[in-house]
Amino acid sequence: MPVITLPDGSQRQFDQAISVMDIAKSIGAGLAKATLAGKVDDKLVDASTLIDSDARLQIITSKDEEGVDIIRHSTAHLLAQAVKQLFPKAQVTIGPVIENGFYYDFAFERSFTPDDLTAIEKKMQELVNADIPVSRSLLSRDAAVEFFTGLGETYKAEIIASIPTSEDLSLYTQGEFTDLCRGPHVPSTGKIKAFKLMKIAGAYWRGDAKNEMLQRIYGTAWSDPKELAAYLHRLEEAEKRDHRKIGKALDLFHSQEEAPGMVFWHEKGWAIYQQVENYIRQKLRVNGYAEVKTPQIVDRSLWEKSGHWDKFGDMIFTTHSESRDYAVKPMNCPCHIQIYNQGLKSYRDLPVRLAEFGSCHRNEPSGTLHGIMRVRNFVQDDAHIFCTEDQIQSEVATFIDLLFEVYKDFGFTEVLIKLSTRPENRVGDDSVWDKAENALELALNTKGLPWQLQPGEGAFYGPKIEFSLKDCIGRVWQCGTIQVDFSMPERLSAAYIGEDSARHTPVMLHRAILGSLERFIGILIEEYAGNFPLWLAPVQLVILNISDKHAEYAEQVRLELLKQGFRVKIDLRNEKIGFKIREHSIQRIPYLLIIGDKELENQAVTLRTQQGEDLGSLVVSELVERLNNQIVDRK
Repeated sequence: MPVITLPDGSQRQFDQAISVMDIAKSIGAGLAKATLAGKVDDKLVDASTLIDSDARLQIITSKDEEGVDIIRHSTAHLLAQAVKQLFPKAQVTIGPVIENGFYYDFAFERSFTPDDLTAIEKKMQELVNADIPVSRSLLSRDAAVEFFTGLGETYKAEIIASIPTSEDLSLYTQGEFTDLCRGPHVPSTGKIKAFKLMKIAGAYWRGDAKNEMLQRIYGTAWSDPKELAAYLHRLEEAEKRDHRKIGKALDLFHSQEEAPGMVFWHEKGWAIYQQVENYIRQKLRVNGYAEVKTPQIVDRSLWEKSGHWDKFGDMIFTTHSESRDYAVKPMNCPCHIQIYNQGLKSYRDLPVRLAEFGSCHRNEPSGTLHGIMRVRNFVQDDAHIFCTEDQIQSEVATFIDLLFEVYKDFGFTEVLIKLSTRPENRVGDDSVWDKAENALELALNTKGLPWQLQPGEGAFYGPKIEFSLKDCIGRVWQCGTIQVDFSMPERLSAAYIGEDSARHTPVMLHRAILGSLERFIGILIEEYAGNFPLWLAPVQLVILNISDKHAEYAEQVRLELLKQGFRVKIDLRNEKIGFKIREHSIQRIPYLLIIGDKELENQAVTLRTQQGEDLGSLVVSELVERLNNQIVDRK
């Protein structure tokens, strides 16, 4: 007689073993209709799973995050079934869930076409309309190999053959189609309400370039058509905001094959970069950080002592000179410890806060490079705080306040926080990790901030808090981080003299707010769609003369604005004023200054916004005051 405890604490007792779906029916017909699966004692199971002993149960619907993942996994199977019906000679391989969707890899004698995708999607909808029941069965490893070999599915049989013989495997069947899967899956195909096939790409079998090339069909699936439509709209917006396109259109930067993963900053792009860097520099200065600079190339031995060589060896660029191996700096922390170690420190000297706009190089795989978002050379707004254990809480709290202040100035108000704990591959014993993880958790709770746990996602030397920004179209970007490190200072002999006159090892807090400046600027380009606020705009003002007789005065205005610190250009071309206005508006210049007869007579300018709003005539001193107020307000 199982007793089932529901999430609200209520309990239901049944006379015999009962399925998740039947429990949902006992609660209400509406819930039963929405049921996709169950979570029994924290384990996801199919709705058909029988519960024969006391258990905790959560009914999973499309409103749950797990429910959406189940829909996506089931839609991958739906895709494979449709492909097999339309193209019987195609072989199925693997079809996992990915962010916002799924894919499935197929082996087929010819390339799929866009028309094929349309036909496949139509067939998938027919299978949904048929509301085909989905059932689970178990087979031994050898029986499963025999089953798929008999179907001519050699790739699937190869996957199964690599599984230990002792394991029983779960198979899911919908109509004539059966696939290998751990599950769970939706009870029937009719539960899949909203999907779309997105694109076709190539993929090597098992990710190995030595193997044959397969065809990968990507798709997306959501809980309902509204969610799907919203996602497709976000994709359209993201396409419009692509930082690579805007970067080219506004002449901000470029990359080329001779320097893969490196950025060539043009004048206007570098102006943005300098604004971001100088803004952070000022914030660091008033918050007690000392800015330092460390070498780009450092002997291999330091990276071995720190643990980075073993952890990141394949990603470290190296060079050799006079029988010594060197690493091109992949991160800044070991070098900051070298600065800290110069001169004996007392507990009275702590905390020591060292900051660096450190240029780092990492040998990222070429396939992962993406504009300025993922590069091989980047600069971090990096800093390391050396402190006592008793100072961790206050330092983390102060950092969090600074981080929120910075994000707000850049226009980001929604910040997501995750606590990442010890990974499997790590340095330091568990007692040290316990202290570090507890310190970060306490700091977050003391600040009263909502956060999520990410087990196993910490750095190899310590746990971390990750701060992610949500942009204007709902995308999430992980940027800031603070990490507690008890291990590296000890490995690299950092010490201070405590109140007891004995040597102690300081705690090292690794922290960054923006992360990679290159990536953060890419995020800003897409957030603002190139329409930067005045304080960040690479060119803040363009002066436009109506005729040649206004050129001399226009040049005087330009020089005065340059003296006042504004980034200003002048356009004296013999073109119609309407043409010049349109051209510079397309370049997303915040303000245009028009100078004609009236402005020359009054020694003034007419101020026009990029959106075409005429703000009237102002003398230069009034203009300067107005613009400076806007810059102070970060608008």
